[in-house]
Amino acid sequence: MGLKVGEEIPSFSLEDQEGKQFDIDTVKGSKPIVIFFYPKDNTPGCTKEACAFRDSYEDFTDLGAEVIGISSDSSSTHKRFGARHNLPFVLLSDSDGTVRKMFRVKGHLMNLLPGRETYVVDTDGKVIMVYNSMNASNHMQKALDALKATL
Repeated sequence: MGLKVGEEIPSFSLEDQEGKQFDIDTVKGSKPIVIFFYPKDNTPGCTKEACAFRDSYEDFTDLGAEVIGISSDSSSTHKRFGARHNLPFVLLSDSDGTVRKMFRVKGHLMNLLPGRETYVVDTDGKVIMVYNSMNASNHMQKALDALKATL
C-alpha cells in the first residue's frame, strides 16, 4: 500500500506537459494538493478520471487546492492529452517510476499495469486521504469529499 494518512509527502521534481520542471515544494506546505497517479494517457479509464478532475477543477481551486496528475507518459504525450481534453491542471511525467515508488503506489495485474491512486494532502504537506482503486470513476469525488471535510 502507498503512503499512509498522516505521512508527509516526499519532495520531488518532474517535467510537466510544457517540458518545464515542476517542484512539488513550490506548493507543498502552502496549499492543499490533490495528486492522482494514473496508468496511461488516452486510455478510456484514465481519460474518464482526468476529465472528472477537469469538470470539477473549479471546485478544487475554490477550496485553494492544486490538482496534479502523474503517469509514466512523456511530457509531449501529456501535452497532447491535456490539449485534447482541455485539462487545466499540471500533468507530470514520471517516466522511470521514481515518484510512483516514493509514494509506494502498487501496480495491478501482477504489476503489468501501473496503479491508480489518489492522494489529498493538507497545507502542512501531510496525507489526509488515500484512495486506491482501478475504478477511475470514484477518484475525483473521493478527493473532493476529503478536501471539503478538512476545511
